[in-house]
Amino acid sequence: MRQPENIPIPASFSRDQLQTVGDIFVENPRIQCRNVDVYYGEKHAIQDVNLDVGRNEVIALIGPSGCGKSTFLRCLNRMNDTILGCRVNGEIKLDGLDIYADGLDVVTLRAQVGMVFQKPNPFPKSIFENVAYGPRIHGLASDKFELEEIVEKSLRRAGLWDEIKDYLRHPGTGLSGGQQQRLCIARTIAVNPEVILMDEPCSALDPIATAKIEQLIDDLREDYTIAIVTHSMQQAARVSQRTAYFHLGKVIEVGDTALIFTNPRHQLTEDYITGRFG
Repeated sequence: MRQPENIPIPASFSRDQLQTVGDIFVENPRIQCRNVDVYYGEKHAIQDVNLDVGRNEVIALIGPSGCGKSTFLRCLNRMNDTILGCRVNGEIKLDGLDIYADGLDVVTLRAQVGMVFQKPNPFPKSIFENVAYGPRIHGLASDKFELEEIVEKSLRRAGLWDEIKDYLRHPGTGLSGGQQQRLCIARTIAVNPEVILMDEPCSALDPIATAKIEQLIDDLREDYTIAIVTHSMQQAARVSQRTAYFHLGKVIEVGDTALIFTNPRHQLTEDYITGRFG
């Protein structure tokens, strides 16, 4: 797990000036984050983050390497729980329910809030079993035929069915990188999530595979809320409706993506998107 680096602050800024500008609130939030802090031991990685994620929107999390955007993303389905010495303070609600409440079933949460990682990670199983695994363990299919329907529907939604329908019993690891990433997306949506988290999902892919994933993201927005970490500002501009810029573990600016990239309100945001640092 990458921890925040010592990113320099431009000389004209003090840490007290790293306050969020823009509107953190949305009218109909699916996720609400309030005063979120994350620590790795004594290291304060995420500092007092407040942010809403709206229903059926794609929000892009951008910022320099090590600024905390992936750490924050992992807070949204409690994947930081698996990191020794990591603790999360504050409040994160999914549809009004505190996901850090005592007794909450984390397995169920991670079905509701699925994760697609930077590097495709298909299981060492067949293509069919990769997608069927989640619905099977969560009891979403009553019989073989219903399971087959879920697998086909998920692969169709991921834009992969026509390419692999005759090879369902072949290993998922035998697919190309872009196909493997779409297989992982199919595996995620097979358990009927409400939110999909994507941590640099195209960083290891070629431009053609990246274009397919970006089109898929746009299609999935009709049914899901999506938060994506990306180092590509062009990608953020193409796929997201809102953007949050992170710096030194803080959210510096939040707003409509088009405005963030054409008329940022904070000097740090402008410096980053114009390439002065990062």
